[in-house]
Amino acid sequence: MPSDQSTWLIAVPHDGDAEGLLPEIATKLSQLSRSSSSVVAELGIPCFKTGTLDSLIALSEELPKQDAFFTSVVAKTVEALRNLLNNDPAKLAQHIVVDERSVDDYLLRGWRWNEGRYNIQRSLRETVDLLNKEMASIDNTMKSKLNNYNLVKGSLVQMQRKKTGNLSVRSLVDIVSREHVVQDSEYLETCFVAVPNALKREWNSKYERLTSMIVPRSSMLIASDEEYSLFSVVLFKRVHDEYVQKCRENKFIVRDFVYSEENIAKEREDLSVADATEKELWTELLRVSRTNFSESFQILVHLKVLRLFVESVLRYGLPADYMGLAIKPDTRYVKKAFNILTSQLSHLAPRSGRSSKKHKGGNEEFVGEYQALLEQEFYDFVLYEVPWIIY
Repeated sequence: MPSDQSTWLIAVPHDGDAEGLLPEIATKLSQLSRSSSSVVAELGIPCFKTGTLDSLIALSEELPKQDAFFTSVVAKTVEALRNLLNNDPAKLAQHIVVDERSVDDYLLRGWRWNEGRYNIQRSLRETVDLLNKEMASIDNTMKSKLNNYNLVKGSLVQMQRKKTGNLSVRSLVDIVSREHVVQDSEYLETCFVAVPNALKREWNSKYERLTSMIVPRSSMLIASDEEYSLFSVVLFKRVHDEYVQKCRENKFIVRDFVYSEENIAKEREDLSVADATEKELWTELLRVSRTNFSESFQILVHLKVLRLFVESVLRYGLPADYMGLAIKPDTRYVKKAFNILTSQLSHLAPRSGRSSKKHKGGNEEFVGEYQALLEQEFYDFVLYEVPWIIY
C-alpha cells in the first residue's frame, strides 16, 4: 500500500471505462468522513512518442534511480531552507513554493506538462536526459553555495566562540587593556594566568615563589567569572617557560596571549568582515534555495509523470492515451482511500501485468529476459508517489 505521507500520482487507460472516474472517486473519498480532507485532481499525461519496447524497458529500469536522485535533491534543498530559517514552519512555508504557489496548488489544481520547456515531440530518452541534466546542475549549484556558506559560517562561529566560555579559554582581546601590560621592556613581560576560583588564595601566596625573577607584588586581578579569575603577573622573559611549567603543576593556566593593539584591531576587523560576509551569503543562499526548490520540485514531478507514461505503455499497451489523477489522501483514512481506488479500478485487473506471472507456457524466454520488470510489485493501476518531504 502506498505511503500515508505522500501524494499519489495515478495513471489509467483513457477509454470508456475512465469516463466519470474523477468525480466518482472524489465523491467516494469525501464520503469517508465529514471531516475528510482528501483531495483528488486531474493530472495531465501527454501522449509522448513511445519508441521501441526495448527502449521502454531500459527506461523502466533506469527511471527509479533517477527518481531517487531527484527526490534527494529536493529533500536536500528543503533541508537547506529549514536550516537557514532555524526550522521556523511559518517562514519555511513562505519559501517552499513552486512558481509562487503552494506545492498542493501546483499539483492539485489541474497540473499540466510544461511543453514549452519539455517538448513532447522529443524522444523519451531525450526528455529524461534533459531532466537529469537540469537536476544535476541544481544539485551542483546547491553543493557549491552550501559549501561556501558553511565555510564562512564555520569561521564566524569559531571567532564568536572565542568570545564565549570561561576565562581559561575565551579570547582576552576585550578583557585585557593597555594599562594591564608592561610596554616596551627589553627584559620584562606580563603573563596572564587563569586561576580556578577555589585556588585564588593559593595563587596569592605562591605566584612570587613559583620561580625566581618574578616582580614582587606584581599580581593584579583583571577579571573573574563563575569558574576562573584572570590575574596578570610581571616576570623576566628568560624564566617564561619555567614559569608556565610551574603554573601547570599547580593547576594555574597561563594564557597564550600577547597584547598588541594592531592584532586586536585586526581581530575585530576580521570578525566584522566575517559577520558581514556570512549575512551576505545567507541571503544569497536563501534566494538560490528558494529558486532551486521551485525548479527541482517541478523537474521531479515531470519525471514522475514520465514514469507513469512509460509504465502505462508497458502495462496497458497502445494507444498511448492515459488519464492521470493526483490524490492527496487524508492521513486518517489512507487504507480506506486505497481500498476505494482498488475497487474503482478493479476493471483493470485483466490488463495488469500480474496476470503475466500466472501464465508461463511458451513465454518462458520472454519472461526470463524481462524478469526484473515482471517481478515488480504493482497494483491494477499505475501509481507513483510524491513524498511529503516538505513537511
